[in-house]
Amino acid sequence: MKGGPLVVIGDTLLDVDLEGTAERLAPDAPVPVVDCDRERHRAGGAGLAALLAAGMEGGDVVLVTALGEDRNAARLRDLLGRHVEVVRMPLRGGTPCKIRVSASGRPIARLDAGDGRACPSPLRPAAERALRSAGGVLVADYGRGVTAHQGVRAVLARLPGRVPLVWDPHPKGPPPVPPTRLATPNEREARGFAGPAAARAAGAPEAALRRAARNAATLSRAWGTAVAVTLGPRGALLSVGDDVPFLALAPAAADQGAVPDACGAGDCFAAAAVQAIRAGGLLTEAVTEAVRLASEFVARGGASAGPGLAAPPEPGTPAGRPRPGGAAWDVVTDVRRRGGRIVAAGGCFDLLHAGHVWLLQQARRLGDCLVVCLNSDASVRELKGPGRPLVQAPDRARVLAALECVDAVIVFDEPTPAAVLERLRPDVWVKGGDYACGDLPEAPVVRRHGGQVLLLPYTGRHSTSQIVAAARTLAGPVTGGGAR
Repeated sequence: MKGGPLVVIGDTLLDVDLEGTAERLAPDAPVPVVDCDRERHRAGGAGLAALLAAGMEGGDVVLVTALGEDRNAARLRDLLGRHVEVVRMPLRGGTPCKIRVSASGRPIARLDAGDGRACPSPLRPAAERALRSAGGVLVADYGRGVTAHQGVRAVLARLPGRVPLVWDPHPKGPPPVPPTRLATPNEREARGFAGPAAARAAGAPEAALRRAARNAATLSRAWGTAVAVTLGPRGALLSVGDDVPFLALAPAAADQGAVPDACGAGDCFAAAAVQAIRAGGLLTEAVTEAVRLASEFVARGGASAGPGLAAPPEPGTPAGRPRPGGAAWDVVTDVRRRGGRIVAAGGCFDLLHAGHVWLLQQARRLGDCLVVCLNSDASVRELKGPGRPLVQAPDRARVLAALECVDAVIVFDEPTPAAVLERLRPDVWVKGGDYACGDLPEAPVVRRHGGQVLLLPYTGRHSTSQIVAAARTLAGPVTGGGAR
């Protein structure tokens, strides 16, 4: 990539996996005896983020990190030096090491050693040169002093605006510096960073997405940067401080009955995001790509390469699915009576295409039923012009209702669905990611009834207008005698 290498800066740890079997208890204590048959050393923390970034398309990667002179540091230099350039800052104390013990694939214990922290001595010239020559910077903070170093923060604060800076924060670390383009806390970290108000609200009967959106907006305004809160198997929510966040859903897990090893997922997400931004992607595109790659990483077993498993459904989800094809308002009444979440999406859906289907499938995953608010023929003509719709409303409604992800369809005559939403009162109102907050006049109606407005990404750049234009080009001009 142009503009210099990607520089990853932060705290590096040594991860050790001890794997074996446990078939007996120790005679001196009721604990399992693990017969270890495999020992594996891995770079963790910022080291893992650098290795993941180097494995993605995007050129050279430089890791700026604090390392000591002990055996663990030597092992890390060996592991990292094969793949990335390492620029060392001095470490005071022992190199941090995490030893994970598992038996027959199940975790037994974790042992932590090493109290090392970055020395507060002046920043070494090699580290400063690496940061100043960066084409992009990823801060992988693990709370051990590298990102709190005054010299590091001073250099990062002076990075040119053209150099994307992504900051993966830690509860024990400092806040991002002002030039940060994107901060990537997880859900628990975002709640802690958002302060006492978020902590008080944590126990309130409020949907998890709403809490995450509120915390992300609070942090975005406080830090002066976009914030993507990672939500584990639910994806990530992006906020720039306004009322309409962008949600990138993770792919549906194949096995809904198992639990994944998500170790390293946050590092993978942050590394993918900064690489996508460096390649010229928008923040919404970067977050979508980061969710995809992090989900694939977890499915492969995460950093520890354990079995790829899927998360259980979110607590409180009502059992059972509403009756597809039932009368729309009956479906809504039934789901609401059972305490379920109503998700609604709207549009013309003239010539239903793959982008529409993907959007509706993702929307359905956000609740217990999906209601599509469909523009009538008169409404479509008012919005699109006299040549539209190409398909009449009854047929459009039948096609939508035939989709497994759609539980009900409601046709409305007005230019916007505000009136139907006044009656529907959905918990979530979904629109495609090509909209912005100012393009949604119905958003105040949704929020007034306690609902949440979310933007989901379209896939594949699909567009009915493009399909129509392509068809007309292929058909060519119609002359006398042609078919009518």
